[in-house]
Amino acid sequence: MTLFGLDPALAGLLLATLAGLAVPIGAALARVEGLLPRWLETELQYSVMAFGGGALFSAIALVLIPEATERTSHAVVLAVFVGGGIVFLVIDRVLAARGGQAAQFLAMMLDYLPEAMALGALITAEPAVAVLTAGLIALQNLPEGFGAWREMAQGTRLPARHLFLLFVLMVPLGPAAAAVGLFVLADQPAVLGGIMAFAAGGILYLLFQDVAPEAHLERAYGPALGAVLGFALGLAGHMATL
Repeated sequence: MTLFGLDPALAGLLLATLAGLAVPIGAALARVEGLLPRWLETELQYSVMAFGGGALFSAIALVLIPEATERTSHAVVLAVFVGGGIVFLVIDRVLAARGGQAAQFLAMMLDYLPEAMALGALITAEPAVAVLTAGLIALQNLPEGFGAWREMAQGTRLPARHLFLLFVLMVPLGPAAAAVGLFVLADQPAVLGGIMAFAAGGILYLLFQDVAPEAHLERAYGPALGAVLGFALGLAGHMATL
């Protein structure tokens, strides 16, 4: 079965590219200020960050860990999952010592790239699931790009155009990861499973250490609801593939 009448490799690259475009679109939306009253804009910002956190958590619970346990042994999944958390603890400490703020950006990459690899691995055998996966990645990338931009823009001296270029450069990483999934990892499920488990551990550490605390806002209830809605988004995408 072909997708869009295209060769599977081209279809996978196209889907990953479309999913990746949501990253700079989310960042571009985050750059727009002054359209809403200050209090509402602040609550919206925190709510979108929390929505991205909920989407990231759904990626761990519904995609990364289940897919990892299907592809490799439970002992390996546990070991690599914990290893991912420890590695990103070290990275987070190094960034904090240098005054950097990139937790949500790192979590976004840890989510986006393994899922793009899985998309590439699925495109030949299960094209319909690959399309749903691409849509879910795009819907996750949009609020994650928004939150990552707001976080990094407040903690860097880079000119805005240089920072935005970094988000644009995330787009071709998706097709590159999908190509790795299609041509390298489709026949090595244990390796792909290990990558997913490692990413899940890193994301979970970053969520509890940086993303969720940053999304908290006193006397505002929208951000907490945003986390629920973000997880619901991931759950809907997961149920659509069943």
